[in-house]
Order: sequence, then structure tokens, then C-alpha cells
Amino acid sequence: MQLQVLDHPLVEHKLTVLRDKNTPSNIFRELVSELVTLEAYEATRNLDVVDKEIETPICKMTGKHLASPRPMVVPILRAGLGMLDGMTKLLPTAEVGFLGMRRDEDTLDIITYANRLPEDLTGRQVFLLDPMLATGGTTIAATHYLIERGAKDITSINIIAAPEGLKRVEDTLDPSINLKVVVCGVDEKLNEHGYIVPGLGDAGDRLYGLID
Repeated sequence: MQLQVLDHPLVEHKLTVLRDKNTPSNIFRELVSELVTLEAYEATRNLDVVDKEIETPICKMTGKHLASPRPMVVPILRAGLGMLDGMTKLLPTAEVGFLGMRRDEDTLDIITYANRLPEDLTGRQVFLLDPMLATGGTTIAATHYLIERGAKDITSINIIAAPEGLKRVEDTLDPSINLKVVVCGVDEKLNEHGYIVPGLGDAGDRLYGLID
């Protein structure tokens, strides 16, 4: 597993505002989108490209063009949806699939309840969107799900992560799996309920409101 933590004053500023419990949902959504766009710049650094012949107003030249098959962006429902706009701003030609996963709050097991993905992902570079990498369970389950369908490599884009979750991902996944994790910050720890400390609260609730 390759871990990249963004080190930039704009990221630190936006992340601080995002964490503030007094930040309203509309500002929270805007900040998530902005942070993901900044993350996407680094996350897409190793996208596959091919040569392409074009003609400028001056002369012919050989440029670079995204290779086929197109990259796939996979938000984890529901909180990952809040990251989709920020990702597709930088990568508008990507295809989008969805995975619905939730954590059982008693057992912390991951339950998959929805799948809108192609059965065959052979050769695809996949970008997994989930605001929080807490226990690591969702990242592990989603990565296995994508690798089983033939994904070439996977980049998990998260706003914040817990060290326990990162260690679990690294210890659990087979070393042959090409996984990169890009985050804005690694927090102190998980609490007894499996929530990141200091964290930013429940990302889904802060993005879209409480669900009874």
C-alpha cells in the first residue's frame, strides 16, 4: 500500500473549516468538493496515457491522451457521493459506478447493499471515493470487490484516515494488490465506537442531514 498525505496550506485551512462543528452543510459540501479536486490532482498522477497525433495552429505534434479503457470513479454510498463532483471536475471523461456499503455499528462488519458496476473491470484504473478511512473495513471490502472483477489498480481517495485503519488495510490486503491511498490528513486514533478522533463527525450526516 502506498500512502500519500497532502501537505499544502490550502488543504490544512479547508480541512480545519470542514472539521468545525459549526460549519453548515452547504459550506461542508463545497469544501469536500474542493478538497477532493486537490486530492485528485495527485491521485491521477499515474494515469495511463498514449501518444496522440494532433495539429496545432502552427504545426503537427505528438501529444498525450488518456488510454483506454477509461478510468472508473466509484463513490461509496452515501457519503462518497459528496466527493463525486470534485473528482469529475478534474476527470470528466471517467465512467462512474457505485457501491453501497455501510458499517454495522455493533459488529463494525461491512454490509454491501448496492452494486452498480460492470462485471468486468479488466485493465481499469479505479478511484474509490469515501470521506473517512476509519476501521479500514470498507476500503478492504471495496478493494477486494474491485480486484475480483479485474481492476488493474485502485486509488482510495479519503478526506481523513485513522492510523489503525491504515495499518489494517496494509496488513490485510495481499501485497500483490496495487493500492494507493490519498488523504488530506491522518488523525490521532479511533475511539471505542470506531470513530476517528478528532475527526469531523459523520460525513454523510454533515453532507446530507440526519437519517432516522
